[in-house]
Amino acid sequence: MSTIKVGIIGCGGIANGKHMPSLKTVAGVEQVAFCDIDASKAEKAAQEYGVQGAKVYTSYMDLLNEGGVDVIHVCTPNISHDAIAIAALQAGNHVMCEKPMAKTSAGARLMRDVARESGKKLTIGYQSRHRPDSQYLKQLIEDGELGEVYFAKAHAIRRRAVPTWGVFLDEEAQGGGPLIDIGTHALDLTLWLMNNYNVKSVKGSVYRKLADREKAANAWGPWDPKQYTVEDSAFGFIELANGATIFLESSWALNTRETGEAICTLYGTDAGADMRGGLHVNGEKNSRLYDLKVDLGGGGVAFYDGATAKAEHIEAQKWIDAIRNDTEPVVTPDQALVVSEILEAIYESSKTGQLITF
Repeated sequence: MSTIKVGIIGCGGIANGKHMPSLKTVAGVEQVAFCDIDASKAEKAAQEYGVQGAKVYTSYMDLLNEGGVDVIHVCTPNISHDAIAIAALQAGNHVMCEKPMAKTSAGARLMRDVARESGKKLTIGYQSRHRPDSQYLKQLIEDGELGEVYFAKAHAIRRRAVPTWGVFLDEEAQGGGPLIDIGTHALDLTLWLMNNYNVKSVKGSVYRKLADREKAANAWGPWDPKQYTVEDSAFGFIELANGATIFLESSWALNTRETGEAICTLYGTDAGADMRGGLHVNGEKNSRLYDLKVDLGGGGVAFYDGATAKAEHIEAQKWIDAIRNDTEPVVTPDQALVVSEILEAIYESSKTGQLITF
């Protein structure tokens, strides 16, 4: 495929902030179709990122039925991920869907199954895997430097950063708050680094303690308590089949000094690692303890800090490479499905007070 034609469904924040500008950096890719229920958003996207003659739609089925695209990027609220992705796969398109895979694990599982049946590629937008710290740590683990990683913490903690736009606060549209929004990134990164997707059980606690506050301090201005129908923090304890465990913490609003998003801490038999304030590795050598901060920059030269590609740009390039070379995408449907199953189990465990077994 010399030129790959892409259609964007959903031309809001994540499409403009990540997908469309990232695709623009990939050679041999043309963004030829843009769809949004708000026609003005689709038209603006077409003008800024589309090729000459790019088409604009307000119905995704009209876009899919008309054809002329090879790849669809789904950038809509969580509630519609599965329906749009499935329709796109059945129409003969490869699909990149923004995280999480779907609002429910049932929807995510159906996406996975349809992708298998269609023979088309499906991936989910977990770009944190492509960061320099993530890639370096993955190589350390694969080289055996950490030994057996038997415990991990997945961090997605904001002190006061509740998104007040779009449908982020709408449980019906999104399926949840910080857990399904940013906790999903931390969990995906941790599972991928550990290369362990065999889950035994999940116990969760979900809280809505700060959401009803009027005129609350917040990065994007006070939220409206009447619209805030999701949690403000959620926590999960995940036991894997081999005995390893993961503690997942997520919040948009939490009284804490320690923050960190889409990062993790790993504990191995030979060394540990964490991503707080950079990538740190700790261990023991020659009967002494050591702490090492990894220099991931390319600096050392005056006025030059190194040329590091953005994670989302690498994600877009590797996704298109997988299509061109007919190889497996970096994020597979099976991996993303496990993430969705765990998130759903945390919500369910909190509601029932029960341990959810897999």
